[in-house]
Amino acid sequence: MTFLHYFLHLGLPLLIAWVFFRKNWKQAYLILLATMLVDLDHLLAEPIFQVDRCSIGFHPLHSPYLFPVYLLLWALPYPTLRLIGLGLTLHMLTDFIDCLGMYVRCAECQHSSPIYPALQYIGAIPSALSSEK
Repeated sequence: MTFLHYFLHLGLPLLIAWVFFRKNWKQAYLILLATMLVDLDHLLAEPIFQVDRCSIGFHPLHSPYLFPVYLLLWALPYPTLRLIGLGLTLHMLTDFIDCLGMYVRCAECQHSSPIYPALQYIGAIPSALSSEK
């Protein structure tokens, strides 16, 4: 899971920059990497890092309420803001995948997560897991 996490944070943006922004791929890649600064909100948490904590719904800039804002950036007529929106969306999807992987290993983590009700609503949690509480 760690390899997948870092590939999605570092490798996929490189692939996207190379394929879709070949003329300015270095600049596009740097902008996509700069969206990693969204993780600065982890510094507000106590402890800063916790293995069994899902970032989505816990850290302020990882709030599900901000996801539509990140998606909305894609609609703006400014290429840099579009790239920022893409990078933030990819970042949130990567962290969401991490959360789902964590829930497979830790049922208690799943039930204590702020996004647990949303996961149940969208059907991301099989009924067998949701009844283990």
